[in-house]
Amino acid sequence: MDIKDTKILNTDRLCPAYEHCGGCIYQGVPYAEQYAAKDKSVRRLLEKHKIDDSVYLGMEPAVCTGAYRNKMEYTFGDLEKGGELELGMHFKGRFMSIITTDECQLVPAPFNIILRSVLEFCRSEGYVPYHRKTHLGLLRNLVVRCGVRTGEILVNIVTSSEPGFDEDRFRELLLALDLRTIHERENGTEGMKIVGIMRTFNDSVADAVIDESHKIIWGRDYYNEEILGLKFKVKAFAFFQTNIDAVERLYSDVLEVVPDVSGKTVYDLYCGTGTISQLMASKAKDVYGIDIVEDSIEAARSNTELNGITNCHYICGDVKEKLDEIPKKPDVIVVDPPRVGIHDKAVAMLCR
Repeated sequence: MDIKDTKILNTDRLCPAYEHCGGCIYQGVPYAEQYAAKDKSVRRLLEKHKIDDSVYLGMEPAVCTGAYRNKMEYTFGDLEKGGELELGMHFKGRFMSIITTDECQLVPAPFNIILRSVLEFCRSEGYVPYHRKTHLGLLRNLVVRCGVRTGEILVNIVTSSEPGFDEDRFRELLLALDLRTIHERENGTEGMKIVGIMRTFNDSVADAVIDESHKIIWGRDYYNEEILGLKFKVKAFAFFQTNIDAVERLYSDVLEVVPDVSGKTVYDLYCGTGTISQLMASKAKDVYGIDIVEDSIEAARSNTELNGITNCHYICGDVKEKLDEIPKKPDVIVVDPPRVGIHDKAVAMLCR
């Protein structure tokens, strides 16, 4: 794929918050410049670590630069201390400040509709955001996830355990929304639809979405997605790649570059919901997946059943602690680790 094939975000409709939003630093920079800067960064790293740059085959450009994210974690707060309730991303360089991002260009249009509607509802109810220093307040986060291929949306509001949140009115608000975009309305096509509304309770002092307990307010706690012909049930807290077009390209490349796995044993480490595992399973004899997130492993097992796959086996736990539990030695190992990378112990075990 050439960079000229990338579907470029309409730069005439930049998000009004892009100069101040801490979640987006490249909007407004022409994509060709972004691509060149990232390419240069990779080459600089190779040079720094004295790695032969012939191993680098160049970057794959983005399929599309706009509306590609299938998950957003928004934060409740205020822009100025004691100011009006906001819902969106952290203000650039001001950790305690939140800026409303209801015109974000990196998400499907229904995400912006949901954000704006939830914010207006919470303002009208007089709800107070959770304060990161005093640890008082109700509202913490709004998490929106969707199936790009299925159009299914899961909405999860994260609050403290303080009383007063009206779950019935919150449900009615969301179910009354028309999530079709203007384009979809004009062309008579269906828009995305909400299939689940959840509430997660989090009294942790950590500034993160932590599931201390949760409940389903309406519908279900998962959405469905499709990748390369396989079906996936994605639970509320399971990891799933945020850019479906890009991940289909990535997984297709993985399947092309790995040696023939016919009749062989494959390890899929940091397997998430088991997407790579199940793509490998069509040819491999056995595939073993390990992931530390219980929700991900539960979803992976459910997805293998959904796709009629019987030769995938999943273990929940830390890779460095669970590798030795796999009864068969691997012929092929696929790793898709988190940002912190693979633990040194796991690297040593893989080399051994």
